Amino acid sequence: MAIRRLSEGTVNRIAAGEVIERPASVVKELVENAIDAGASAIEVVFRSGGKSLIRVRDDGHGMDREDLLLAIERHATSKLPSDDLIEIRFLGFRGEALPSVGAISRLSVASRPRGGGEAHEVTVEAGQVSGPRPVALSRGTEIEVRDLFFATPARLKFLKTDRAESAEATDVVRRMALAYPHVGFSFVTEDRRVLDVPSGEKEDQRIRRILGNDFMENAVAFGLIREDVQVHGLAGLPTWTRAQGNMQYLFVNGRSVRDRQLVGAVRGAYADVMAANRFPAIVLFVTCPPDRVDVNVHPAKAEVRFRDPALVRSVIISAIRAALADRRQATDTTLAQSMASNFRPMSSSSGYAGFTDVQRAFAMDMPIAASVSEDPPVADYPLGQARGQLHDTYILSQTRDGIVLIDQHAAHERLVYERLKRERADRQLAVQPLLVPEVVDLDPSMVERLSGAASVLAESGLVVEAFGDGAVIVREVPAAIADGDIAGIIRDIGDELATFDASTAVETRINHVLATMACHHSVRAGRKLRPEEMNALLREMEATPNSGQCNHGRPTFVELKLSDLERLFGRR
Repeated sequence: MAIRRLSEGTVNRIAAGEVIERPASVVKELVENAIDAGASAIEVVFRSGGKSLIRVRDDGHGMDREDLLLAIERHATSKLPSDDLIEIRFLGFRGEALPSVGAISRLSVASRPRGGGEAHEVTVEAGQVSGPRPVALSRGTEIEVRDLFFATPARLKFLKTDRAESAEATDVVRRMALAYPHVGFSFVTEDRRVLDVPSGEKEDQRIRRILGNDFMENAVAFGLIREDVQVHGLAGLPTWTRAQGNMQYLFVNGRSVRDRQLVGAVRGAYADVMAANRFPAIVLFVTCPPDRVDVNVHPAKAEVRFRDPALVRSVIISAIRAALADRRQATDTTLAQSMASNFRPMSSSSGYAGFTDVQRAFAMDMPIAASVSEDPPVADYPLGQARGQLHDTYILSQTRDGIVLIDQHAAHERLVYERLKRERADRQLAVQPLLVPEVVDLDPSMVERLSGAASVLAESGLVVEAFGDGAVIVREVPAAIADGDIAGIIRDIGDELATFDASTAVETRINHVLATMACHHSVRAGRKLRPEEMNALLREMEATPNSGQCNHGRPTFVELKLSDLERLFGRR
């Protein structure tokens, strides 16, 4: 078949397919243009999941008659003062949004220039332009997109339900609202105003309004500048995580992105303190000179490419880790609410049939806690003074304004892990040769994995060698675990190594090994502790980074304030 030129309409529809994936893509492009136009208030109206109507109004500087005609032409823009595609200082810089939308819908654009002049409107239907003509409009720009994808009906078959498309578009506006707190945003669907935030807010006000009080109470502020890369934001506590990554808001120079490099850096920052199958909640702002980042590598501008990705990753990880370590005694505040909700009032009926196990135990005068024999005065310690041990597993502590319940194994696991990491970083990891080297029987595949990781294990204080096809011999171990279950540790490390691939960093592997050893050496549930041991554990927790969660991301303690207790007993 001979080569032929495609028609202008076909070319425009192909370009539209790259830029406009779904109704939310239209919202993103139009709202970005409104922000670039200096708008202080932006309203989005959404009907039938965006298929029947998308309307975006703004109070920006607007356009005159000539600019309106240029705005609907491909590759026409006011946002590139030169042809330099590196110095990008605007959001909607390509000049493809309006012509792309006009190629696949019925588009109308009305605008009035700020400072005077008449308002005009142009319409585009499946690429055919009509106007401009005078129109009544007080200020700014109003864009209506009707019958989206009517010119490319095959695309309609791939859209989700109206509710799902509306949710996606709402998320786009929410992300814009987080990035630009000085701008007011509203999002209206058929039945309700989904989002309505005023202009002129501060960043923390806007984050609280969008993400809620729970996030603010369970997040820590972070910030760091290195060379000319600056990062700041709020990172959710490792115990306040999500099953999916839909509460991660990432911005580069004010642009909302879903970038794998940034997601990987965030996960790296939480690697030591969060379960592998959980996702942190975070608002992350990265700011750098335009020539340090290429925002033109993805048709929808969802990904970016940094000139020095290692530097950006390092700054993000350092900033978040430092903030999390600084909140070493912090844990999820919603845990207290959940804990309180699990208590039930005693039944007023006779007997114990309606009681919980704890209530029944108290009512029958059964001991459930090993109490501290001599109550020390309550000092102003963050985790208070130990008052007893419940079921030989949980330490009950009294603080100045409440109580704390500590999981002794989870807490000690974190303490041992941080100690091992600290010793290794200081080149002071104490290693003890085994008087009688221990032979551990394993399957051949595990022997191979352990042998291949011999250098990583040695960095962790373990000297392990293959001992035939079905065993390894352990010659040296860290002194901290010398009296532990060596065989069990080796088998668990072998299982951990199976989850790694060639791309896993050596540091990550070493930390996993140290974490496995710490888990084995920690104070076990079911072990009775003396009062001085319990208090020593609390004091060490207060001095140890990340002690609010164990190595697997689970909380190490739950706190109830006096106000929580008073509500439980009807005093409030």
